Amino acid sequence: MINHFCTKPLWECTQTLAAVAQGRQAADTVITHARLVNVCTAEIQDDIAVAIACGRIAYVGPSADHCIGADTLVIDAAGQYIAPGFLDGHIHVESSMMGAGEYARAVIPHGTVGIYWDPHEVCNVLGLEGVQVMMEDAARTPLKAMVTTPSCVPAVPGFEDTGAAVGPEDIAESMSWDGVVGLGEMMNFPGVLAGTDHAHGELAETMKADKVITGHYSVPETDRGLNAYVACGVRCCHESTRAEDALAKMRLGQYAQLRYGSAWLDLPQLAAAVTETGIDTRFANLISDDTHPHTLVADGHLDFIVRKAVECGIDIVSAIQMVTINTATCFRMEHELGSITPGKCADIVFLDDLEAVHVTRTLIDGAVVAESGAITFALAPFDYPEWVTHSMHLGREITPDAFRILAPEGTAEGDTVTVRAIELLPGSVPDREAHVALTVTDGALESDLAQDVLKTFVFERHHATGTFGAGFTKGFGIKRGAMASTVAHDAHNLLVVGTNDGDMALAANTLAAVGGGMVVVADGEVLGLVELPIAGLMNDLAAPEMSEKVHRLEKTWADIGCTMPSPFMTMALIPLACLPELRLTNRGLVDCTTFSFADLFVAGE
Repeated sequence: MINHFCTKPLWECTQTLAAVAQGRQAADTVITHARLVNVCTAEIQDDIAVAIACGRIAYVGPSADHCIGADTLVIDAAGQYIAPGFLDGHIHVESSMMGAGEYARAVIPHGTVGIYWDPHEVCNVLGLEGVQVMMEDAARTPLKAMVTTPSCVPAVPGFEDTGAAVGPEDIAESMSWDGVVGLGEMMNFPGVLAGTDHAHGELAETMKADKVITGHYSVPETDRGLNAYVACGVRCCHESTRAEDALAKMRLGQYAQLRYGSAWLDLPQLAAAVTETGIDTRFANLISDDTHPHTLVADGHLDFIVRKAVECGIDIVSAIQMVTINTATCFRMEHELGSITPGKCADIVFLDDLEAVHVTRTLIDGAVVAESGAITFALAPFDYPEWVTHSMHLGREITPDAFRILAPEGTAEGDTVTVRAIELLPGSVPDREAHVALTVTDGALESDLAQDVLKTFVFERHHATGTFGAGFTKGFGIKRGAMASTVAHDAHNLLVVGTNDGDMALAANTLAAVGGGMVVVADGEVLGLVELPIAGLMNDLAAPEMSEKVHRLEKTWADIGCTMPSPFMTMALIPLACLPELRLTNRGLVDCTTFSFADLFVAGE
């Protein structure tokens, strides 16, 4: 695969690199007195020098004095560690609630030099044209923003309504774009296993282009289904939640992407696949998937995840391999990225404390792009087209009556009715189907705070169709008010959860008025609001400002009684119909174990 993410292609640099390595030509930059984390041999090499030319590494050895000329920039590492720049093998930039440029500004100082990003959130709202706008924003920065084209728009066809749709022909077109390196997570694994033309057509177009297919196999099945999925060319998967899932995938030659984001905290469970087996870790990656701005500001990005891996018992060099050479190899780009070796892109991080993974400097293509926690490149505001910032199309005002859930015919006042409820689990992607008995009041069913059961609605917001799904969720623990969000994976329709109809209507209409976002209301008052006018998913503010906004919003969650960590991220998965067990879309309840619609009312109970 040709890499378009280095300053110059290797074939333009070979004569220069050969001359610099032998001292016939001066290097652009030389690093001296470094301790090299050699990810090729899993060792630390002391007192190493590195010479850089054309944005690439020309020489690695005990002394690069022969490469230094009058104009060479010499960086004395003074005994600091140097490692390859960190690569995130699966990330949705939109989940940071920032545009791609501001995201780059936030992660580069933490040693991140490249991301393999799946912009399927914006694609579900604005289509591939929206993806191209995001790519334009990212291209203004040094970050190697390598796109995997969204494969599942909608996530599971027939179960939700999105702002756009992507099929095999669209995938074929996108594979020719400069910047696209593969296919985004194939969430429609049922379609792959069933052999549907749509799913396999997208796989085929990716393989025809000789690019990588990324996966999403979210069921705890590791035999026939997983074998079938891997056999279809799916190279990696980030949806393991048990150590045995990750181990099974690695044993079948699929890269297990061990996730630790802001809400999906799978790494402590998954680390056992490595620490308790003694297996070769070459098929393990560390990834973030979804990271909100508060995490980026307070904890970091991949540096934070590597620290967590070490806490979980993974040795530091192996953990660094999992965000460098392993990731590059997963995407068949190890010939250019992922190691500090001759010919590779000069993407290098400096660490003054290896175990603490404290990044002091970041180089991308040999240029210093961050120093002491701050970027060193200029980044002007990005001008988003108006159609990107006006994506709320409900077609109506939502009144309190819109949230009335009528009891089944034949039930009387005071009768109990058993309903299916979505039981959410803190810090977990899967949910559970719970059966809850609710009392009929005035011909309808209401939220039951004693049972921690809340009304939940999803309204279509892309084409003003007026469609909506109604159900109940369990697990938030709130005692009053309502919450709403247009960050509602993956269709990103308008999601509303609450204790009473009036507050639910206020929450919904507040977001309609500001172009999307996240809001908490109680007793007729807006307590917290994060405006996300860019596709209803992002803002153009910098990470610290977004972090403060989100932090204030999370305090309002606590004010209404919620103790769940990163509650909006957990809430956002309520409509995601490719995840087990029960989900709610604008078309209704979906049983995600059988992939069929489910009745709200449980017969015979």
